[in-house]
Amino acid sequence: MNKEKLQESTFNFAEGELLLINKPYEWTSFDVVGKIRNSLKPLKLKVGHAGTLDPLATGLLILCTGKLTKQIDTFQAQEKEYTGTMILGATTPSFDLETVVDQEFSLEGITADQIYAATAPFTGVIQQYPPQHSAVKVDGERSYLKARRGEETAVRLREVTVSEFEITRIALPEVDFRIVCSKGTYIRSLISDFGKQLHNGAYLSKLVRTRSGDFLLENAFEVADLVAYLRDKREKDARQTEAQ
Repeated sequence: MNKEKLQESTFNFAEGELLLINKPYEWTSFDVVGKIRNSLKPLKLKVGHAGTLDPLATGLLILCTGKLTKQIDTFQAQEKEYTGTMILGATTPSFDLETVVDQEFSLEGITADQIYAATAPFTGVIQQYPPQHSAVKVDGERSYLKARRGEETAVRLREVTVSEFEITRIALPEVDFRIVCSKGTYIRSLISDFGKQLHNGAYLSKLVRTRSGDFLLENAFEVADLVAYLRDKREKDARQTEAQ
C-alpha cells in the first residue's frame, strides 16, 4: 500500500510528520509506535498515535512525530469510520475473538428485516459501557488486566455518537457492517448490544478502521515498507557521512 509513494517522500521527523499506517493484525497500537520510533534512531524523537486500535483490529492508525505530537488530541477527536464482521448466535466475554465463546443462541426465526431494523436504536447519541476487556483504566489499572484475572470491574457508562450504522452483507451467522462514529466509541460493545437488541448474541470477528477525519486507509503505509525505507535512508546517510 503506497510503497511507490513512500519512495518519493521527503520527511522532516523532528519538525513533525503525520504518518498514516495500516496497523497489522495482532499488533497493539503501541507496538507500531515502538517499531517506528526504533526505526528513527539515532534521532531521539517523540512518536505517538492518535486513537488506539485493538490488537485484533486492523486499519488506519495515525502517528505523529516531533513537534506534531502536540496536535495528537486534535487528530484523535476526529470522526472515525469502520467496516467489519460480526457473528450472530454467540457471545464471548471480550465481545471479540480474544476469548472463546461462552454462550450460544439459536438463529431460527431471525430475518434480514429484523437485522436491518436492529441498527436503528444505535444511531445518534447513544450510551454504552466499554468492554471489560478494554484499555480503560479502573483504579489506575487497565481494565483488560483485571478481566484476564477474572476480576469484575465497574466501567463507567459513556456517551458516544454513531452517525451511520449500515448492514452491508448477511450470510448468517456472519453479518458485515459499516459504522461512522465519534471518538471513544467501542465497536465491540456496539456489536454486543446489537445482539441483545435481537434477543440473541453477537461478537466481533473482524474490524478495519477505514477513515479518521479526512485521512483514508487507502493512503496509509505498510509498517514493513516504512521500516525498510527508514533503514535504507539511515544506511545511505551513514555512507554519505563517511565519504565526506
